[in-house]
Amino acid sequence: MQLESPKVKVAQSAEYIFNALSDVKNFEKLMPESIAKFEVTGDDSFIFALKGMPEIKLKKKEEVPHSKIVLGAASDKLPFTLTGNIAAIDANNTEIQLHFEGNFNPMMAMMVKGPIGKFIEALAANMNKL
Repeated sequence: MQLESPKVKVAQSAEYIFNALSDVKNFEKLMPESIAKFEVTGDDSFIFALKGMPEIKLKKKEEVPHSKIVLGAASDKLPFTLTGNIAAIDANNTEIQLHFEGNFNPMMAMMVKGPIGKFIEALAANMNKL
């Protein structure tokens, strides 16, 4: 299952956005209003839960300076990645798009597609809070 957020333009440099997303504490600022829990569990991991959903632990898996950050599920029960693609428009403007890729059975995919789609759209929409 693959989902994409809309591309979002932020009035910051690509380096600034990359550095902000590299610090997992900043993901709390991006969370939607329906957040029930957010807890940093290490330098490269955090746990979050949305109302009515189970807790999910994300861990930083890969970084490409100033252009890409990949977070992945820390558990193998629900294997997925969330990739932030960062593209500099100019020195002070950046475009960001989030890509979600999960390996779910068809029934699970059908159940989580809507909530995950809304979630990554909310994360992208909140990028200007960084």
